[in-house]
Amino acid sequence: MKVSAVVVCFNEEENIERCLKSLEWADEIVVVDSFSTDNTISICKRYTDRIYQRKWPGINKQKEFAVSLTRNEWVFVLDADEEVSRELRDEIRERLEADNGRYDGYMAKRHTYYLGRWINHGGWYPDYKLRLFKKSRGRFVGEDPHDKIEVLGEVGKLKGEIYHYTYKDISHHIRTINSFSDVVSDVLLKKREKFILTKMLLKPPIKFLETYIYKLGFLDGIPGLIISVLSSYYVFLKYAKLWEKKNGIYRS
Repeated sequence: MKVSAVVVCFNEEENIERCLKSLEWADEIVVVDSFSTDNTISICKRYTDRIYQRKWPGINKQKEFAVSLTRNEWVFVLDADEEVSRELRDEIRERLEADNGRYDGYMAKRHTYYLGRWINHGGWYPDYKLRLFKKSRGRFVGEDPHDKIEVLGEVGKLKGEIYHYTYKDISHHIRTINSFSDVVSDVLLKKREKFILTKMLLKPPIKFLETYIYKLGFLDGIPGLIISVLSSYYVFLKYAKLWEKKNGIYRS
């Protein structure tokens, strides 16, 4: 069964080669770029001629567009800062052949590398993501800035991992939190979500306890503590920005 691989990107020269190299097993690679200003495009040309440029409309719409350009029924979606492990690569071919259409999609574990180590707790692992699916049976249903794929039929689980090389340092992590909280607060505003002070007060510490204690983030050492604190900060920030925008204080 032929598989099309899909990647959307913007200014990913530090990651894109590792990503595309891990997709060389696919029958085609489709890249949709949001007008990168670095060397992303020139690197992509080493691995595929199926490169398109399109203004960023949001993560779900961009990935949906990229999938629409593929030629095969089976599609595998990978982020630019991710890599397919050898085990997952081999397993995909074997399972598609062995299962013979039993499933409409497959989930794989995502394993994240952050602050010099692989993160194994705190809700970051095992982080199952549905990334392989039949194009005619799947759709994107997530809310920006997070994408999510849903299929109509049964979903199988794969044992191989997707390696995720997330934020390169704490400053990068904080910049992403700032960007994502902007997007999420906009979504809440459009949905006419009410600002409730108790949510801003209580949800951040609850998030910290969930990731650091309940989901054993403390077992990941100092990086686990940093992840839990910043996860709590992200929750606080999205509600703070919702208040800011509802009160007309925010200026774009």
